Amino acid sequence: MSALAASIEDAYIVKLRPGVQSHAFLAETRSLIGSAEKIQYNYNMSSFQGFASKLTAEQVDSLRKDNRVELVEPQHIMQITATQSSPPSWGLTRISQHALRLPGPYVYPNSAGQGIDVWVIDTGIQTSHTDFEGRATLAASFISGEANTDLNGHGTHVAGTIASRTYGVAKRARLFGVKVLNAQGAGTNAGVIAGIQYVTQNARRGRAVVNMSVGGGKSSAVDSAVAAAVAAGIPLIVSAGNSASNTCNYSPSGASGSFAVAASDRTDAPAAFTNRGRCTKLYAPGVAITSLWIGRNGATRSISGTSMASPHVTGVAALYMAAGAVNTVAALYRALVDNATLGIIRQSLPNTPNRLLYSRPPGGRQN
Repeated sequence: MSALAASIEDAYIVKLRPGVQSHAFLAETRSLIGSAEKIQYNYNMSSFQGFASKLTAEQVDSLRKDNRVELVEPQHIMQITATQSSPPSWGLTRISQHALRLPGPYVYPNSAGQGIDVWVIDTGIQTSHTDFEGRATLAASFISGEANTDLNGHGTHVAGTIASRTYGVAKRARLFGVKVLNAQGAGTNAGVIAGIQYVTQNARRGRAVVNMSVGGGKSSAVDSAVAAAVAAGIPLIVSAGNSASNTCNYSPSGASGSFAVAASDRTDAPAAFTNRGRCTKLYAPGVAITSLWIGRNGATRSISGTSMASPHVTGVAALYMAAGAVNTVAALYRALVDNATLGIIRQSLPNTPNRLLYSRPPGGRQN
């Protein structure tokens, strides 16, 4: 997907300046904006006040001239960041060893993420899949006209890598799906922000981590929402993107406060498709990763993408948090970076940290 995504006609996100409350602003500008039914989403995070709405060119011009308005941004499409493949998975083994020795066991702490909530902002989760063992819930959906489940498969695959019994990194963590992408794997930046807000308002501080295997063109509004969530104490692990270009040029991977993950293959080489650059924090397995799929119970599929890399990191984040190693966003991010395997990626991409995810937190018993 290009860094400049196509806009949705007459649809905008309005971010207000600090100190301006969205409810009061909408009440005062009712004559300009029109009826409340036009408002698609109302954003009320402490450091992100605003709304998403259908607007005419004249309304947009008036809002941009209002000194209470910080940003008026067109809505555009955001989508999953996965590509199709078929070989068997190997990622769990790789993240629990420093040197490359495949095949091998997956070694993880006894706590296995127990007591940690993982929020998956994606296409939803097929919560009935038996490999989730009843630990998965679809908490919210911001997609209208579709059933409140995963109709694409991407979100279920991501959630499976994070915390399923067989394919998961953190095998005892709880999963909460927030559906912002439809059956085709697409949604809007406005809906993604609504999902971020929902998690920010409902997640337990210090006991929750978010995965966003979602990507789109650069969006100042999405980046601001990510920053607001992180400021509120919510860590966001995101996919770097699959355009073989600069991670900083996309959202949410280029957002201040996000933890962007590049993809590596089973030979410890960068994936051909992975984004790269200074906004990327580390590499994780992202080529031919097997996990759960939608449809019949027991369904699995192997796919590739930075969407598959970031849930490995999110699962490890849950392991670290459950082990008591970290309790703030800054401490978590620092632990992921400091505990990574250094210098192991062959021909690491320019300006991209040569770090590979490592799953075992310092100390503690391992299975």
